[in-house]
Formats: sequence, structure tokens, C-alpha cells
Amino acid sequence: MKSKINGNSVLSQVVDALCAPQSYQGVYHEPSFGSPMPSVEALAEVVERLRSVLYPGYFKEPFITPRNMAYFVGSKLEKVRRELSRQIARGFCFSCAEGTCTSECEDRADALADAFLLTLPKVRHLLATDVQAAYVGDPAAKSPGETIFCYPSIRAVTNQRLAHELYGLGVPLIPRIITEMAHSETGIDIHPGAQIGEGFFIDHGTGVVIGETCIIGTNVRLYQGVTLGAKSFPKDEQGHLVKGIPRHPIVEDDVIIYSGATVLGRITIGRGAVIGGNMWVVEDVPSGARVYRKEPH
Repeated sequence: MKSKINGNSVLSQVVDALCAPQSYQGVYHEPSFGSPMPSVEALAEVVERLRSVLYPGYFKEPFITPRNMAYFVGSKLEKVRRELSRQIARGFCFSCAEGTCTSECEDRADALADAFLLTLPKVRHLLATDVQAAYVGDPAAKSPGETIFCYPSIRAVTNQRLAHELYGLGVPLIPRIITEMAHSETGIDIHPGAQIGEGFFIDHGTGVVIGETCIIGTNVRLYQGVTLGAKSFPKDEQGHLVKGIPRHPIVEDDVIIYSGATVLGRITIGRGAVIGGNMWVVEDVPSGARVYRKEPH
């Protein structure tokens, strides 16, 4: 009996401590009535349906033919539109300073879901170039289909290209959730704001980080452990970080950056340049340059 009383006493103390306002300040989200949080599970299902549409015959519904494809695509996208609109509206509520949602928010979410669907042909085109780049760029790849089905790079870039379109439409929170899903699965961290051209390939991939304001050209190849990050974080007069300013690298067409390289700041890696493994780069690199670690004599 004594241990039970002591246990209840400990529990009561912990509950009181965790429920004290000074304890949860900064980590508590107060939900408004009727405004649930975005659902990671529902968004994961949205992404899976989109993958099955973008890569027909590979995911979820493998028995797709040209004759039944229109039915399949229409059915999947109708479900995507409905659920994505619901999640976008929840994202508005989460980000709203007043904490209230109105029918206007729901109408806006519907419009943004429609605008997003209109980007899918462009996303499909970009991903087709990524798949080809992975197949051509990796001698171990036996077919383009192998890269779709197996390569973490294609998974991460698929999520990022979808999230980037939502990000460009001004959708709050949802794009970051979608890229973080792929980050958790693959170890590849690409911010939804990064602008990435055609034919992008990350070989192996684990540990790659690509920041929000990166601009990446066409036919760029990265290897595992590459960071395209920010060198410094300027602050305003109140000491708060200034957000949204260009602070990540510009990587021009046909650049190769080998494993472990760290490229920081708003610098430009010129067209056709090659950055060797484990290099630390904080200054512009001319087009066609080769940046390698020099061996000591």
C-alpha cells in the first residue's frame, strides 16, 4: 500500500509540473474548436496516391494499361483533391494567428488543391528526367524502372518536387511535412523551397542536405553527405533571424559534387564544375573548375 501511495504522489507531482504554464510555454499548440491538426498519415496516403499516378504501374495498383489508365488516374486524383484540400485547410488553421477557420479558408484550400493538380504534368516531366539521370549516371542501375522502385534519390526528389509546387502556391506547413516524410525514410533532406532543374540525381544519398533558397540547374549530380547550406544567419535590430533571404548556393548546369563536400553561403558553383569529396567551399567556383584537396608533398 505504501509503494502505491508513493507512486500516486510521484505521478501527481509530475502531472502538476508538466501542466504548469511556464513548463509548456513554447511547445504547446492550443487547438481551436473544430480545427484539427494536419494529419501526417493522411498526407502520406496523398503522396502514395500521387506516386501511383506519376509512375503508373509501379505502386499500389500495378495492373495499369493504356485502356484503363484514365479511369485509374481520375479515381486517384479525385481522392487526392478531396483529402489534400482538407489538409491544406487544416494547415491554414494551424498557421492562423487568430486560430479560427472560416468557409473562406475552405474555399481557398479547394482552389489551391486544384492549382496544385494542374502542376502534375510538369512534375511528371521533371521526374522522368530525374529517373533517366539516375539510370544513366549509375552503372549499377539495370533499368530506369529499378531507379523508380528502389532508389532513395527518386523517392526524396519525388516528394520534394510535389512539395515545391505547394510551397510555390503559398500553402503553409504541408510542403514541409511532405519533404520530412522522405527525409525520415531516406536520410535525404531537401527543403521544399529549393529550386531544382531537370535531370537531378543524388547517388546513394544518405546525409544530403539542400537548403531552402538553393537554386540547382540541369543535369546536376550529388553524392552522399553533400551539404548545400547557409554560411551565416543575419539578424535584425531585435536580434531575430532574418528569414527568407537568399543564403544558400546556386549550382549551375552539369555540376558534380562528390561525397562529403560542404558548400555554404550564397555563392555560385559555375557550369560544369567538379567539387571533390570532403571539400569545404565558401567562395564562388568558376565554370569548368576542378576543386580537389591537394595532397601534401
